[in-house]
Amino acid sequence: MGSHAETGAKLAPMRTRMTRSFTFEAAHRLDWHAGRCKRLHGHHYRLEVSLEGCLDENGVIMDFDDLDLLVRDRLLGRWDHELLNDSVANPTAEVIAGEAWRVLEPPISACGLKLVSVKLWETPHSMVELLAE
Repeated sequence: MGSHAETGAKLAPMRTRMTRSFTFEAAHRLDWHAGRCKRLHGHHYRLEVSLEGCLDENGVIMDFDDLDLLVRDRLLGRWDHELLNDSVANPTAEVIAGEAWRVLEPPISACGLKLVSVKLWETPHSMVELLAE
């Protein structure tokens, strides 16, 4: 049995999800916190961005390089090796993930795609996830 490429058949339109993972180093402090997080400290963050859409004529919903450029340009250029308190008020993991969503959703929607999830890992064992309604 031949592949779709060999037979010239096209795949039926289907919703597809893609996820790209990014890492960055940043410091923050939570002035309201009663414990250690009140003091200046740093994290090795992992950010995961997930989009949904239909495959285009090239068989992708968005090129991974395009998503990489978008996230690096709009977020990581501001956050990597920086004090997050300088650009994000009350930089909890939840608030940082929300800022990522706020910044990324408009250009992703402009491409006809849907931002469906933003995950932010603050430690290897702790993460928050924002989901589309």
